[in-house]
Amino acid sequence: MVIQISKETSPRPFLKWAGGKSRLIQQYIPYFPKSYKNYYEPFLGGGAVFFYLQPTTAILTDINAELINTYCCVRDRVDELIALLKEHKIQHNKDYYYSIRNNYSGTDIEKAARLIYLNKTCFNGLYRVNSQGKFNVPLGRYENPNICSEVLLRTASEALKRAEIKQADFTEILNHANSSDDFVFFDPPYHPISDTSYFTAYSQNCFSKKDQEILRDICAELASRDVKVIVCNSDSEFVRNIYRDINFETYKIKAARSINSNIKNRGVVDELLITSFKDFYLPKQ
Repeated sequence: MVIQISKETSPRPFLKWAGGKSRLIQQYIPYFPKSYKNYYEPFLGGGAVFFYLQPTTAILTDINAELINTYCCVRDRVDELIALLKEHKIQHNKDYYYSIRNNYSGTDIEKAARLIYLNKTCFNGLYRVNSQGKFNVPLGRYENPNICSEVLLRTASEALKRAEIKQADFTEILNHANSSDDFVFFDPPYHPISDTSYFTAYSQNCFSKKDQEILRDICAELASRDVKVIVCNSDSEFVRNIYRDINFETYKIKAARSINSNIKNRGVVDELLITSFKDFYLPKQ
């Protein structure tokens, strides 16, 4: 029996995140595995794939401590979070934005509300920190930003109750995924395709070529355990070469790029979807 869920009440990302996959889901569907029991997402970000798949068992991780705290608060303390966001909405103006942006104190729930508030009101919904790990995005130009989407937060909270959420480096996936029952979706910071496209500052940690190679080696190890693996990355010679070395399949995906210092380099570009398996789920036409 298939239950139809309306767009308004189905779980969706509650944060706008650079590199988020909401607009690419329809292109990904043919490549998701037919079956699995346990879902893992080590670069959580906006969590679009998790919210679309709605797995019954999931471990969601990210190196960004503020992000993970926010997910935990959405899952466990959504009523308190909504109350704080309503207060932010009432007080929102330019001076208030910068006072909140510069305030790093507070309880876990206050920090979660701060992150969501800044995400909904900052320029382009961009999460970026400087070398000290401090959020430094200016105020966006919004007439009436949707600071507190109560329905969205509550549906996300219900979906997240089925998930274990924790701060962790992506390498820790090797301690969890061990069999063909496991599906791992990797959405790492992309390898740059040009000098102006190098945007990896979601935390103060950069994602280097060496990190990309470590990720590749982890994917190879997971594949040797029969774990189903999907990796997203830029369509670059470097990325193609490192995954060709371990006999993964690569597929082109069309994506809209909106973050680039040169506006001429924004637009539709090719990205790669890289898989360890061919046992795809093929939806009915």
